Amino acid sequence: MSEPLLIDLSKAGRKAYCFPPLDLPRGFDQALPSLPESLSRQKSARLPEVAELDVVRHFTRLSNMVHGVDNGMYPLGSCTMKYNPKLSEHIAGMSEFTQIHPLQDVSTSQGCLSVMYNLIEDLSSITGMSWGTLQPCAGAHGEYTGLKMIRSYFVKNGQSQRTKVLIPISAHGTNPASAAVNGFDVVPIASDEQGMVDLEDLASKLDETTAALMLTNPNTLGLFEKHILKISAMVHASGALLYYDGANLNAIMGMATPGDMGFDVIHLNLHKTFSTPHGGGGPGSGPVMCNDTLRPFLPKPDIELTDSGYVYRWDDEDSIGKVSMFWGNFLVLLRAYVYILRMGSEGIRAAARHAVLNANYVAARLASTFPIPYGKRCMHEFVLSCATLKEQYGVSAQDVAKALIDEGYHPPTMYFPSLVGEALMIEPTESESLETLDRFVDTLLAIAERAKTDSESLRTAPHTTVVGRLDEVRAVKQPDLRY
Repeated sequence: MSEPLLIDLSKAGRKAYCFPPLDLPRGFDQALPSLPESLSRQKSARLPEVAELDVVRHFTRLSNMVHGVDNGMYPLGSCTMKYNPKLSEHIAGMSEFTQIHPLQDVSTSQGCLSVMYNLIEDLSSITGMSWGTLQPCAGAHGEYTGLKMIRSYFVKNGQSQRTKVLIPISAHGTNPASAAVNGFDVVPIASDEQGMVDLEDLASKLDETTAALMLTNPNTLGLFEKHILKISAMVHASGALLYYDGANLNAIMGMATPGDMGFDVIHLNLHKTFSTPHGGGGPGSGPVMCNDTLRPFLPKPDIELTDSGYVYRWDDEDSIGKVSMFWGNFLVLLRAYVYILRMGSEGIRAAARHAVLNANYVAARLASTFPIPYGKRCMHEFVLSCATLKEQYGVSAQDVAKALIDEGYHPPTMYFPSLVGEALMIEPTESESLETLDRFVDTLLAIAERAKTDSESLRTAPHTTVVGRLDEVRAVKQPDLRY
């Protein structure tokens, strides 16, 4: 049964609030400036009038319709939807952190500054970089920041002719978007038959106009770029820089560092790798870490530890300036810091090992039913194909994904990367137990069997949700955003 809007539940005269008595003298509002007539409301706003109990039940019912990592598996490939520890939530709710203001004198915010300073140190160690910034509020925001630093670096060094960014065709869609927003020309790089960067194609496109190669490692097929050191040498030999998309760092954190691979700048997704809340438009956090080459171009202010405590530094003339109001999503940063402290170095490594183990286990169990075009050995995620189901029974990857909803699972990423036909990208993460993984695999295998005998029910799934199969193409082209 669908849930009505609050405006549809409205009954004149009902209310869910009780204002305290007015404690200002009569006529106080006469001294306030009046709004211009053109901005004044001509009739009362149409607002819902409902009782408190109606409001509570309405939002409780809506919350029960929501799927999240607290009530079910969320195997969304390339987005690392792992469990968010409640210890982090508890600390992020402490008044010592929630009641502070970014414009307070630094002498009264030393604790929060120490969190940010120590978090940058930890992230620098994990990524093999020299320093970073916590300002960017999402992964794409981090990409924008890192590429802006690269552009500023080349302008500073008199190489403004470097106007193109090379991006593999398997890359996340934000990569070309971030490059274009920074004024770069986007040049695609082909993949070879193993799903890796095509070295010949890369070599043919590296020249004196190349600013950077953007790379995800492991890539979106869940494969580690085994030629990464050669790729790094090729890029740097051309005078360009190497950018690391940190979306898939969950597979290698504590085990290998982008710095050792030769990357110059990296953005992280704290809302993926470091177990902070994710999805629904935020909050997110996309810190940017870099080596000494790009460190002068980091956004300001920086945080510095002096003999008298933590202070802000604004004096680097090469900085690209601020990229966020104040200091980013601080409570998300705090959650990530708690996660790192709680896990410790061995725990960080264990998370990466288990993420890889879980993905390989699921891939091995599914491979005989769902082909995995680039091999069932993977890192933290893998991409299977539903092409056989589509050819034999008319059941597409989308149909399988919708059927998973009926079974209580959030669907994997669909139809990405485009290298795989009828693709489903699956990332179980390290959070899930063996029992959960087995139930998920068994469900997928059962759906494949159902395709042979009852394909129509799959093509019309989901059947147990508040709304059925949506016309997603029409929703994109003709969005209805207003009641």
